[in-house]
Amino acid sequence: MNGPEITVEVAPELRLFIPHERRRGPTPLTTDGASTLGHVIESLGVPLTEAGDLLVNGDPVDRSHVPEPGEHIDVRAVERPQQVPGAPLRFLLDVHLGTLARRLRLLGVDAAYESEDIGDPALAALSARERRVLLSRDRGLLRRREIWAGAYVYSDRPQEQLRDVLGRFAPVLAPWTRCTACNGVLAEADKDSVSELLEHGTQQAYDVFAQCTDCSRVYWRGAHHGHLETIVADAVREFGGAAA
Repeated sequence: MNGPEITVEVAPELRLFIPHERRRGPTPLTTDGASTLGHVIESLGVPLTEAGDLLVNGDPVDRSHVPEPGEHIDVRAVERPQQVPGAPLRFLLDVHLGTLARRLRLLGVDAAYESEDIGDPALAALSARERRVLLSRDRGLLRRREIWAGAYVYSDRPQEQLRDVLGRFAPVLAPWTRCTACNGVLAEADKDSVSELLEHGTQQAYDVFAQCTDCSRVYWRGAHHGHLETIVADAVREFGGAAA
């Protein structure tokens, strides 16, 4: 590039995306004189889904701004909680985030998930068609222009992933209202109506059941319920909602 030289400073939260030599603070960058600020940010490695306010010499600008010589660019992180206008808040998770999807569903959050790799174009198209926030750790996927909205999941640990998503988007929590298998809505079920779907021991030991209105899977407070209650209680305590 032989165009204007600018200075770029990226927020500390976003420095994991950029080369090590740019992580210490403001650094010079030579542009081509034609690329937008959005393109420049992406060229540094920062997904635009993660970029919040953009400042030029302290003044806010749009991503379409074309940098001029001598400008100082501040790239800030997305403000939390992030507002997602234009549709009910719901999510789409890629194939690598199955545990996170199930935990979001456990909390009553609408979280679609593809258990098989349907490919980046299909995921992006699904995000646009259903207006879902696409969650992924794949930076390339998040750069696809056709996605409706997206967010990078910063951790590879499900517990931290959950806290990250809940803290960033502040979804309404309604624990125990969604099927963790298919994302359908749960309804109370009479024991007699689901008895044919239960093993004899389960019929004998439990009396309270719920059933998915989509896939008909039956739920009860079994051996793993204590672990699930802990996940729910921790999330509700930190991010609000009803534990029951």
